Amino acid sequence: MSKTINFGIIGAGYMGKAYSIALNTVASVFPLSANPVLGILADEIPDVVEAKAKAYGFQRRTTNWRDLINDPAVDVVAVCTPTFLHEEMAKAAVAAGKHVICEKPLSLNARNASAMADAAEKAGVKTMVGYCYAKNPAAQLAKEMITAGEIGDIIHFRGTHNEDFLMDPEAPVSWRLKEALASKAGALSDLASHIINMAHYLCGPIADVVADSQIIHKSRPDGKGGRAAVENDDQTNLIVHFASGALGSIEASRVAAGRKMGLTYEVVGTRGTLYFDQEAMAELQVYKGSDPAARCGFQRILIGPAHPDYGSFCLGTGHGIGYNDMITIEMRDMIEGVAGNRAVWPSFRDAVHTALVVDAALRSQAERRWVGIGELETELK
Repeated sequence: MSKTINFGIIGAGYMGKAYSIALNTVASVFPLSANPVLGILADEIPDVVEAKAKAYGFQRRTTNWRDLINDPAVDVVAVCTPTFLHEEMAKAAVAAGKHVICEKPLSLNARNASAMADAAEKAGVKTMVGYCYAKNPAAQLAKEMITAGEIGDIIHFRGTHNEDFLMDPEAPVSWRLKEALASKAGALSDLASHIINMAHYLCGPIADVVADSQIIHKSRPDGKGGRAAVENDDQTNLIVHFASGALGSIEASRVAAGRKMGLTYEVVGTRGTLYFDQEAMAELQVYKGSDPAARCGFQRILIGPAHPDYGSFCLGTGHGIGYNDMITIEMRDMIEGVAGNRAVWPSFRDAVHTALVVDAALRSQAERRWVGIGELETELK
């Protein structure tokens, strides 16, 4: 393979490591049109970036993310930093002619996200946002079944993304809990955005939203012997109307005791239902109303080589793949999009819809009313 695509990753933490693992793995999993190269890792802490660049296999390192973006050798910039940094970094990368993959949520609000999408489209670069759970082979199978009409017309979507990483009221405050750094939306943006994206993927765009949120633990230790206010929601509920006419409900929490990766969805059609739980990511539950009464019930489909992308990782049905494998699929899609000048999903523009739903939920909560996505779209023009 003569063609290479040089990646630069900004941020050596959780997602920087996940992206690096995926880039080190992807060529051994999928046939590729170009070979990924781990070019430069950027992180502001010198000791961290030195150690992580060596551990992850990068050729070079820097403490200045602008040096990475302006390096002529870099083809794709991966933004793996806190949300408040996404817009500045992604726009700078786009202005330098780089393709960009950015972690979710794309920005602090829909207006900023839309500006990022506009800039990328004007520059003609490829973009992707890290909504990795839609890359799960089970989600791809669900999409295939829905598109083929196997469960009829969709009439309802029920989705959750519940975790308990902030269940302890004495867990320290972090950037995720601050409006200026993570937006007014806490669990609503950090977690619900994943399931909103999934709803869009499986059922089409959301048209209207009514929502409510709560802060459960109103202050937390600040690491300096005092306490700091929590500035965004710990849990949130949305009722939605889809453009198709289907109804839906979405909930998210970062204080849901016992839920470690509680991303679930149930898609109800006129002839059947699909149900998925990310904690059992190698299976999809299917109910078909056409089954005879004596044989009627949910059936478990174990995900295997017959389903999209799974066979590239494992030849055994039900053995399962993992979190980093979903990100490896993301990297495959990004590489092939860049190498073949093909559309990449979800792009910055796709992520604007998710951002609009989040902003509509915030407005609904503040004004105690249904909010149409079209209302916010009009304001962006």
